[in-house]
Amino acid sequence: MREDDRQFLLTAAWLFMRHGQRARALALCEALCEDNPRDGVAAVALSEMLLDMSKPERALELLHGADVPRSLSHVSAVLETRALKMQGRKAESAARWRRYLESQKGAERKWM
Repeated sequence: MREDDRQFLLTAAWLFMRHGQRARALALCEALCEDNPRDGVAAVALSEMLLDMSKPERALELLHGADVPRSLSHVSAVLETRALKMQGRKAESAARWRRYLESQKGAERKWM
């Protein structure tokens, strides 16, 4: 798939979500992830929808298998933290968030 096609489908998925058409947005993001499982942007978008549908296992699987761009590292960290918490893995959730904070501010400037 060409990059402009991918970008169009991501934009369409976002528009569908904004206008309450989650099933269509979900279908587009699933198609993008099937086409390229390493697509970090599509994985992040699909993971957020999956968490809203109470499917944290699948969301974690997507996030761990994708190349999430650095510009979305904060979103990925929040989604992973939510997924772990939904699975009852509170300590892992807190540890994941601490790792993210340390990667952004350094261990000497922890926020929690």
